[in-house]
Amino acid sequence: MSEDERVNPLRDPLDRRLPRIAGPCALVIFGVTGDLAGKKLLPAVYDLANRGLLPPGFALVGYARRDWDEDAFAQVVLEAVKAHARTPFKEEVWEQLRQGIRFVQGNFTDDQGFADLKVTLRDLEESQGTAGNNAFYLSIPPASFDRVVGQLRKHGLAKQDGGRWSRVIIEKPFGHDLDSARELNRVVGSVFPSESVFRIDHYLGKETVQNMLALRFANQMFEPIWNNNYVSHVQITMAEDIGIGGRAGYYDGIGAARDVIQNHLLQLMALTAMEEPNNFEAEELRAEKRKVLAAASTPADLAAHTARGQYLGGWQGGEKVRGYLEEDGIEPSSTTETYAAIRVDVDNRRWAGVPFYLRTAKRMPRRVTEIALNFKRAPHLPFAATDTTEMGTNALVMRIQPDEGVTMRFGAKVPGSAMEIREVSMDFGYGGAFTESSPEAYERLILDVLLGDPPLFPQHEEVELGWRILDPVLDFWAENGTPEGYAAGTWGPSSADEMLARDGFHWRRP
Repeated sequence: MSEDERVNPLRDPLDRRLPRIAGPCALVIFGVTGDLAGKKLLPAVYDLANRGLLPPGFALVGYARRDWDEDAFAQVVLEAVKAHARTPFKEEVWEQLRQGIRFVQGNFTDDQGFADLKVTLRDLEESQGTAGNNAFYLSIPPASFDRVVGQLRKHGLAKQDGGRWSRVIIEKPFGHDLDSARELNRVVGSVFPSESVFRIDHYLGKETVQNMLALRFANQMFEPIWNNNYVSHVQITMAEDIGIGGRAGYYDGIGAARDVIQNHLLQLMALTAMEEPNNFEAEELRAEKRKVLAAASTPADLAAHTARGQYLGGWQGGEKVRGYLEEDGIEPSSTTETYAAIRVDVDNRRWAGVPFYLRTAKRMPRRVTEIALNFKRAPHLPFAATDTTEMGTNALVMRIQPDEGVTMRFGAKVPGSAMEIREVSMDFGYGGAFTESSPEAYERLILDVLLGDPPLFPQHEEVELGWRILDPVLDFWAENGTPEGYAAGTWGPSSADEMLARDGFHWRRP
């Protein structure tokens, strides 16, 4: 039965009160033994099932080199679900999900493994009713993408025929520079049509990123001041309070800028700076984001407007931690940055003259991701200088994680007979305002893939525009020395503070 034939003729397509449920399909995860699968993907699949958003005709297939049988893999899934699922464990939900769990042993170049995978998917079509629809999640190193995609084509697993669909999901980073991103797109595009390629950026699945669009475009009070007449600068921060852990093999040589700025932070910048779309259909959203990225560039003086660092050993949270160069698997001569900050200018009428500062780092004092619009001072202050010494600048802060919400910072009079103005906060938190908890980002993204709903996913044009912005910075860093050290548990190297001070600003303390 085709997707059109499954549509309820009595339901208004504009009625959003009932959630959309995925049709029959199988989800195949390559790299199912990795941390991402265990901590995010497998629990997200269970949470979707628990919320009733997966069909009875659903199957979960793991592909890896481990010598596991079906029961061993099911036990791994069960342990991941019990340890990391967001929703309560229910035996009846697990039993239904367990019926469609399969495991295929093989490596990425193993013809026999992919032949076995094809047989397994064909069997699931008969036994589980997946209708021959397959989504392939590549939770693997980017260097292996072309091998897996090539095997999918070779064994006929990428075919789109007879009303069946086949989709591929790619984890970032999408290449390591512009040329490699184009080559990756060429390889994947030679096998899957563009509408069947989903580049996962889990930050775009966060509820607060969606709320940012609602905040701007559903409220008349914000849009009139969302421009260079009122905004002095924008800070987008993603800070982590952990080191690289056991990810040396992935992280070293990639670094903070490639890992986070090129995809997460530039996407957040595009959503912050974009014009109002005609609607929230995929192409409309992409068109507005592309305009922002096409108008964005880094300043000519990269020495003055970028900063990078490496965390040093020290004490953080009452615990002695190692420096980056002391981590297992890291060469003592490594110049990979764990702190990256850059200035980006968006040269259009709305944002001309407003710098966007993007920073990301590990071993920060706390874990936080936020977007802060900092406003210009009022043009006339009828106060004495001593009245406003405690007052900062107005700011609108959108908190993306972990404490999702919105904060407004403004000046208010301190109670008493003297006229003293002090900065205060007005806060909105999702946890306290709504009775239902927000779904995990991967729940939303996986469901969108199974539904074939693409609005949240960056297309290859956005990926390439992101590399055009970042490549000059990476080339400059490669030619100019080593990252500056910063103590674990601090907010980064002194060069980052100096970078903002040159423009007359300072970093927000999240």
